[in-house]
Amino acid sequence: MSSLWTITKWMMREKKDIVLSIFFGYVAGLAAVALFAASGYLVARAGLVPPLYALMIPVVLIKLFGVIRASARYQERLASHRATFTILSELRVRFYRQLEPLVPNIFAKYRSGDLLARVVGDVESLQNYFLRVFYPPIILVLVFLSTIFFVTYFSIFVSLWILFGVFVTGFLIPAFFARVRARHDRKLRSLRGDLSSGMTEMMYGYRDLLLHQHLGKTKQDLMERSDRYVAAEREDVTSQFFNSSLVVGTSLLVSWGVLAIGAYLVVGGELDGLFLAMLIMMSLTAFENATPMAVFPGHFADSKQAADRLFEVVAPSEAMEQAEAARRDISLQGAPEITISRVNYRYPDTFRDVLVDVDAVFPSGSKTAIVGPSGSGKSTLLQMLLAFIRPDEGDVFIDEARLDDIAQASIWEHASVVLQENHFFFGTVRDNLALAGEHTDEAMTRALSSVRLGFSLDEPVLEKGANLSGGERQRLAIARALLKNGSLWLLDEATSALDARTEADVYAEMFDTAQASTLVMVSHRLNGLEAFDQIIVMEAGRVIETGSFDELMQARGTFYALKQIEQDVFA
Repeated sequence: MSSLWTITKWMMREKKDIVLSIFFGYVAGLAAVALFAASGYLVARAGLVPPLYALMIPVVLIKLFGVIRASARYQERLASHRATFTILSELRVRFYRQLEPLVPNIFAKYRSGDLLARVVGDVESLQNYFLRVFYPPIILVLVFLSTIFFVTYFSIFVSLWILFGVFVTGFLIPAFFARVRARHDRKLRSLRGDLSSGMTEMMYGYRDLLLHQHLGKTKQDLMERSDRYVAAEREDVTSQFFNSSLVVGTSLLVSWGVLAIGAYLVVGGELDGLFLAMLIMMSLTAFENATPMAVFPGHFADSKQAADRLFEVVAPSEAMEQAEAARRDISLQGAPEITISRVNYRYPDTFRDVLVDVDAVFPSGSKTAIVGPSGSGKSTLLQMLLAFIRPDEGDVFIDEARLDDIAQASIWEHASVVLQENHFFFGTVRDNLALAGEHTDEAMTRALSSVRLGFSLDEPVLEKGANLSGGERQRLAIARALLKNGSLWLLDEATSALDARTEADVYAEMFDTAQASTLVMVSHRLNGLEAFDQIIVMEAGRVIETGSFDELMQARGTFYALKQIEQDVFA
């Protein structure tokens, strides 16, 4: 309930519309009961053929209650839907703000399809929380209490019977089906997330599935998932229909009970028969307000599951925001010195350490290459320098400030970064270069020329750079880094898709631009490393060698062996 309680607290920001919804809903419900009560009394009274003037007051009251009912219902719908849309908008904004600090590490825990299902489907599900869960029970209780209080004036037995009927239709039956719906809803959401994840993976991997002739098998698997989801939906709808039928049937039985008790009291002379039709009509109308309770279990379970799934995703956000707020900004006056001391790190929910007792020093203005076999922890170390992740043990110092005490944004402000996978937005080359800051067209053109790209600034770029080759994407990312020219350069396989000649030209340009900066580059390839001040060799998450190119070659250790293998393969 804690997640729904949080949603309720957020919802109470719209107090005015919430109060108006409850007030006008209560007035509309009471007016409906009064309308049919007056109608029952009018029919019974008219059966005795009284003078016409004796019927004038009931007729006028019926018209008055009809107008009040329609007007109040309109105002109730207006206020409740206005509140719902405002609450939904607020919820989306709050959820996005809490989700933002978790990116990009959140993708290590949640599949993108499942995350999309939560962000879209679960947020959308909560629009029914106010309309179907929060205020209808309040109106039900208020209307029934008023009705029972009025009926008590005529018969305590009828009022007790109606009270029993309210308990059964408004609380007992919904409570039972709430448990049933909660079980169905967990199953539905799991199946929906599974189907969404499968669809997302098929769309992203469509080309690979075609190439490996697995598209038909994947489609069949998705159809099976879809069939399971449809079957679960059908089962859920059947349960809801049975719930609604049971509530309506019980309401009618209660009204028959009112007729039986009233008839008995009339025969015994304890109730004027003139009021029997009125009591029956009041019972029938009052239980119309119990009908929404038939769908209450479904919407309650739906809202509860949606809120739980959303808060499961963003639960770490508040702690992360507090921790980030406690961190301070740093202003680097020049190229920083970075010191890594006894650092250990393991990704959440995994079984092995990615970094083990890592020690390294990157002097101010130095150029460092980190090399080693795949899976040795090179890219993880670079992510730590970017503050995407924080060390489990040990310390990282930027100048004299601990990484744990530094705000992420202040590091990014001074960093020129090229990662293995760089995102390119739909637009033009100019739009994508503009991420590096405000620069003139001439500066952007020079940056493109520096990385041997002959693009026009108005050249279109498709989503994710789909119309660019791997080498063009890397060079465009390097051009952005050249434009920013931060005091800290962090490069992860920045030239892996370039040919040797272009790579040498790009290296020369980067070294010239970043000559006054601290540069750290991760690479699998060992060519061109002679120009680096130091080379750090990693294996299985540990630093096993450190030195200049000549020192490592003379030591004839791991780096020498790797270099020999590379020369033998590409000789």
